[in-house]
Amino acid sequence: MSHEPYDKNAQKFFNQYQSLTFEQVHSDWLSLLEKSSGLALDVGAGSGRDASALAERGWDVVAVEPATELRRLGEAATARKSIQWVDDSMPDLGEIRKLSYRFDLILVSAVWMHVSPSSRERAFRILTELLAPSGMLVITLRHGPGDGERVFHEVSKAELDCFAQNRAVMPVPVPAENRADELKRSGVWWETAVYRLPDDGTGALPTLRHIIVNDNKSSTYKLGLLRTLVRMADSSPGLILNRTDEWVEVPLGAVGLFWLMLYHPLILQHQLRQAPGSGGYGFAGDEFYQLAQMTPLDFRVGLSLSAEHAPVVLKAIRTAAANILKNPARYTTWPGSNRTVFEGGVSRFRIRNEAVRLDRETLARFGTFRVPAMLWDTFSRYACWVEPAIVNEWVNLMGSWEARYSSDIYHRALQWAEGRRDTTLVRQLVDQQLQTGHVECVWTASDLGRVRYDIDHCFPWSRWNNNDLWNLLPASQRANVAKSEKLPADALLKEARPRVLEWWDQAIIGTEREKQFFAEAEAALPLLGASQSAESVFEGMLQQRLRLKTNLQLAEWMGMQ
Repeated sequence: MSHEPYDKNAQKFFNQYQSLTFEQVHSDWLSLLEKSSGLALDVGAGSGRDASALAERGWDVVAVEPATELRRLGEAATARKSIQWVDDSMPDLGEIRKLSYRFDLILVSAVWMHVSPSSRERAFRILTELLAPSGMLVITLRHGPGDGERVFHEVSKAELDCFAQNRAVMPVPVPAENRADELKRSGVWWETAVYRLPDDGTGALPTLRHIIVNDNKSSTYKLGLLRTLVRMADSSPGLILNRTDEWVEVPLGAVGLFWLMLYHPLILQHQLRQAPGSGGYGFAGDEFYQLAQMTPLDFRVGLSLSAEHAPVVLKAIRTAAANILKNPARYTTWPGSNRTVFEGGVSRFRIRNEAVRLDRETLARFGTFRVPAMLWDTFSRYACWVEPAIVNEWVNLMGSWEARYSSDIYHRALQWAEGRRDTTLVRQLVDQQLQTGHVECVWTASDLGRVRYDIDHCFPWSRWNNNDLWNLLPASQRANVAKSEKLPADALLKEARPRVLEWWDQAIIGTEREKQFFAEAEAALPLLGASQSAESVFEGMLQQRLRLKTNLQLAEWMGMQ
């Protein structure tokens, strides 16, 4: 599918799309929208006309547009609305799939005729995989002659219905399936196809329940691997190395690192058995026990390790990673079969006595670990449900071996290591800046040298435990109290952009903390990748805000009234 005509003639197409209203173009299916709202995906968003109309109806919208110049015009026209723009295209929608969203509405308007016939079935499958339970997919089909400028392919609703039957999505009757072209082009007419997903359609939740509750376990290792992956998917989606239709590939070192963070308090602090009997643990070599001198917070993703500590942590990760592949990954199988759920491979590298940062690049040196894409997406979307189920089964399993402890002890030992709210470092940075200049509240622009201030977790700590530098922002105490545990609204966060960027530039960029800042952001923000710019981090924050709102249903803060 070529985007060149849309870039070359961006203003012409922008004006053409804006000459019609959302209601004119979509009158045949609008009654199906009723008064609902949720998370919408507009594929081939063009000028942003449809995305804008949905946002005005209360929807949060992700607008996909691959044509750079057209996307730029659309972004400018919708800058004040709850719309996030992404450079992506069908059939892959690779960037969108990195976000692990499920959409209540997907609109593919005047785009399907650009998708080549050989790519359509795959494109349709990916679209349905992005639907939330009961989500609706709307595809408008253009019939008639081309315009000599763009490549159009013949399309049919019968073909879409066949795809839908294979994907177990239900066709929805449209009050008026055929309509004339609103631009009065000769021989051109339109048809609308609507489909609804009756449930999530992946089978991921039953599979997880089987592994958590029914699967045979001679130790806590299977539960440990599941919880490790849930934590990674929820807190560090930026660690993904590669994604295909079937698999999500992550650094094997990251799996080992999160594993160590889980088992450190269980074994080194609370001495709780993780398998029956009195034997040792395959993943716990000499280096693991040397970690008793550290806390899990001392070796989390993004931090730099000294030449003294780096070899210890890296060797402990290597031993844990090898044991994960040998044991829980090998014996976690699909229900009713001997086929393994997870795959992975080790890469050999030399561990040196030198400082190192625990970023994605370093963690990838240990090898790769592959997770079925449907499971990874479920870990990401339902972490708040899946993790407590894993912890509950873990407590029951330990209790069956060591009944002398109360469940409170078990639950305390299973608390995630990042469960400590700490703003000390950023408060020190604010104090340093106030000695030589001024710092503004990111929410109100008030001078923090004149009022009492707090360090605000932009995304509330109580619902998403994240102490990364990018998530800690200077705010007046009054604003912080008013915001409380709410999520900043899209418009409010966009309004705060220049103050947030100024704070980062003032206190972090160009300092010894810069590498930590970008390493933490790279791991936590799904579309950031290796981009080393404050602007890209802020764009990642906008996507993460929408992800948290959608997955956790958080209340929004509109700012000081």
